[in-house]
Amino acid sequence: MRPALKDRGHRPRLQKMRPTEQLSELIRKKHRVLVQLRDVGQRQMDLVASGDIAALLELLGAKQQLIAGLQRLEQELAPYYAEDPERRVWPSPQHRAECARQAADCNALLEEIVALEKSGAEKMTVRRNEVAEQLQQAHAATQVRSAYEANRRRAS
Repeated sequence: MRPALKDRGHRPRLQKMRPTEQLSELIRKKHRVLVQLRDVGQRQMDLVASGDIAALLELLGAKQQLIAGLQRLEQELAPYYAEDPERRVWPSPQHRAECARQAADCNALLEEIVALEKSGAEKMTVRRNEVAEQLQQAHAATQVRSAYEANRRRAS
């Protein structure tokens, strides 16, 4: 068994904060990630509309990293969700109100992101159907041309 390492003051910053300060910091981080996800979602819509698949795939890779970061934040926030908010001790009523405001902003951002995702999925479906129709038309044109050439050869 390995001996425990001594704490040399290198503990993460969150561990040095009061619980309500930790909660506020986590909510701030969540807000930043959600703003980034919303911005990525808007960019994704533009790329879907333009049909730039290479850039879309690159953007989706970055989006996946943001989602993973959001999941980690949600894991850190989980213990706070189980607490009674009325029993938390805040440095001031202003701190509590600011945290509540930012948490409400997070919920609004999340709703906006879900709406973007839904709209994006619908646009992707429309785009896919358009491409499928174009491919069908190209295939039909090739078949017609092949049949025409076969008839021409037989007639010669």
